[in-house]
Amino acid sequence: MRALLAGARRKQPALLELIQKLVHIESPSDDKAAVDACVALAAAHAKLLGGRVKLHRQRVFGDLLEARFGPKPKRGSQKPILLLGHLDTVWPLGTLKTMPCRVAEGRLWGPGTLDMKAGVAMALTAIEMLSEANLLQREIILLLNSDEEIGSPISRPITESLAAECSAVYVLEPAQGLAYKTARKGTGNWRIDVTGIAAHAGVDFEKGASAIREMARIVEKVSGFTDLKRGLTVSIGLAGGGSKTNVIPAEAWAEVDVRIARKADGSRIERKFAALKPDDKRCTLALTGGINRPPMERTRGTVSLYRRAHALAQELGFSLPEAATGGASDGNFTSALGIPTLDGMGAVGEGAHARHESILIEHLAPRTALLSAMLTHG
Repeated sequence: MRALLAGARRKQPALLELIQKLVHIESPSDDKAAVDACVALAAAHAKLLGGRVKLHRQRVFGDLLEARFGPKPKRGSQKPILLLGHLDTVWPLGTLKTMPCRVAEGRLWGPGTLDMKAGVAMALTAIEMLSEANLLQREIILLLNSDEEIGSPISRPITESLAAECSAVYVLEPAQGLAYKTARKGTGNWRIDVTGIAAHAGVDFEKGASAIREMARIVEKVSGFTDLKRGLTVSIGLAGGGSKTNVIPAEAWAEVDVRIARKADGSRIERKFAALKPDDKRCTLALTGGINRPPMERTRGTVSLYRRAHALAQELGFSLPEAATGGASDGNFTSALGIPTLDGMGAVGEGAHARHESILIEHLAPRTALLSAMLTHG
């Protein structure tokens, strides 16, 4: 363990340089060419490390990078470990002009540093360390997706297929404070559209059927689905409707965010939305959406991985807490398949999706050493 930590400290300057290279290639999810450029850099680096690289080509979104390291599995050998991450970010092209990538105050600042280009660079560095020390005794699969920030619409089946080959999944998302994540909430999104009857608000008031009034009733109903004791929350994040103040509104809409802590609550909440009916029978109701990520529940397999990581962290000289979060990641998909999944194994910092996004440099080497240790002990 001391050798791994010393090796990570020696690699830290190169690790910081790699993170900055990745950050300087801006890669918003909705710009295929931009994401592909970032994927190309990661692919080239993986090849330099001896990785067996495969690109999953996409038409609309960025290509997905699959890189395999270490010996190919043989019958009866240990299953691979999947390192899971993404290279797309929430930041539009040009963000670097007002939010430059820079080192200051013990941090590396910039769009995508924390979420999650540092985690990608840490994974590549951990693999490099193990390869140089001849410690890659099993196959490691690195999968970097291009659409995680927009719900993983094209990468999910590939993620699930590769995870099914593996004994464990390590997700390179940022830490929760200093903690690894052993549970995440699942997510759902609905859009509700109400159609009423337009009428003059002064002349023909009684002939109108207000879509906004009906939507107000529905908002109260779905807000009542929240059950904090079960970790179930329903939030109406966007709403609108109407055309003019003197017209009974014929249209209204709302968009709803749902978070679930238990897999069973997914089908339950879907049934509740499907059962919604308008109180004013002159109005019609249309719903689209559903649960799009199952929860990552705190399973026995995940707890076993965490306990191993906690013990290894102690050997490296630091404490590793455990946390749950309301946010989701691609680890939700792999955990739902029953594969032990440990999340938050990337960088420590703050400001994901915010102007002050940054990572704490002091934690890079110890956390990279821990990731290396988990790849040999996992």
